[in-house]
Amino acid sequence: MGCGAKKSDILSKPLLSWVFYCLPAIAIVASGYGHVSWAWRTAIWTGALSVMGTACIANAARCRRMHCYVTGPFFLLMALGVFLYGTDVIDLGTNGWNLIGITILIGAIILTCLPEFLFGKYRRN
Repeated sequence: MGCGAKKSDILSKPLLSWVFYCLPAIAIVASGYGHVSWAWRTAIWTGALSVMGTACIANAARCRRMHCYVTGPFFLLMALGVFLYGTDVIDLGTNGWNLIGITILIGAIILTCLPEFLFGKYRRN
């Protein structure tokens, strides 16, 4: 790890972690219930995943955090999938939101833990 990697890591800053990861995750969970309209859920989930994906890509560029290289594109692809499902471009059946939600949850856990377990916390040159 370079001497500035941890210092520039968004995940080492509690406030930034809260804003870029916790709040979007809370928004996804809170809007995942039946009382939230399809359009609002589409907008909230697409926006939240876009924020998380963009923050991960920025973090990968800033400090070379290993898992951010895969979670950034994953969250952005999930945002695209949510948008396409929410606008009826793709059909995922009657349980589409559940399918997307479980894919986000399992994918985020695996893609956050596995790369750093295999390759370390920060990417070397």
